[in-house]
Amino acid sequence: MQNALLAQEQTPLNQVVNTLKERISLSGYAQLGYTYDDAANPDNTFDIKRIIFMAHGKITKRWTCDFMYDFYNGGMLLEVYTDYQFLPGLTARIGEFKVPYTIENELSPTTVELINCYSQSVCYLAGVSGSDKCYGMTSGRDIGMMLHGKVFRDFLQYKVAVMNGQGLNTKDKNNQKDVVGNLMVYPLKWLSVGGSFIRGTGHAIADSEYTGIKAGENYAKKRWSAGGVVTTPTFNLRTEYLGGKDRSVTSEGFYATGSLRFARNFDFIASYDYFNPNKSADFKQNNYIAGVQYWFYPRCRLQAQYTFCDKKGDGQKDSNLIQAQVQVRF
Repeated sequence: MQNALLAQEQTPLNQVVNTLKERISLSGYAQLGYTYDDAANPDNTFDIKRIIFMAHGKITKRWTCDFMYDFYNGGMLLEVYTDYQFLPGLTARIGEFKVPYTIENELSPTTVELINCYSQSVCYLAGVSGSDKCYGMTSGRDIGMMLHGKVFRDFLQYKVAVMNGQGLNTKDKNNQKDVVGNLMVYPLKWLSVGGSFIRGTGHAIADSEYTGIKAGENYAKKRWSAGGVVTTPTFNLRTEYLGGKDRSVTSEGFYATGSLRFARNFDFIASYDYFNPNKSADFKQNNYIAGVQYWFYPRCRLQAQYTFCDKKGDGQKDSNLIQAQVQVRF
């Protein structure tokens, strides 16, 4: 009799635990490594790139919530948003998330082939690294709302967003919103092609050496991209052309990054990366990258890469970058 009563008391707790297991999934990853850079300010250091924690919650069959936090360098909230699916091809999202501009910006650092992750043009035009001083370091994220989905039997994927245009964890500073669009087509199982754009009004948080825009100024901001992805069991290629216009200053970039499986769990990596933040002043830089990576466990890898930086701006000198990185993920 006592055992039966105890079992009855434990049942609600077991149900709660089982429900949490079904509805909440936790994951994370860390990227740590070594960098040698002989540029103007030489680096010779072991470093930590990221320490990420993620949570996904399933509230109902149609309603989910996601959370992402980076514990490195003091800690920073990266993403928090909720999705609600109205129809099979129509889902609404609100919160802080990756801006749906370019193919590369929305990719996770755990899947991008390069240790520096994103190309020069994506870092600048999507605000990933802070190389655009006016926009600042946004990690490619912003606050807003988006409609997205796949239609025509997953042949076409669309994303349309209205966002602050100010970046990570920041309120809008000029009350003008960015409109972002992204369209991808999947004509073949191994091929996808598409493009994206941003139209809005930026609010500079610092002076820009490339555009002449000063801190506190509002300026017309335009971005566009077009590219494609090839994915096979042994070979992957991703390439895009990107363009931008801040007020009257135009910029452009192009990258092609590929990986080739040459042995069990071993990949050879190669990339060409070009960017010019001001076409009229010609500050262009070409990066040539080669390396290898070894997947020693699912989603865990060792990487080693060499980059030659060919710089063309006034006073710029070519430089060499050597990097190694270990990635662990659960």
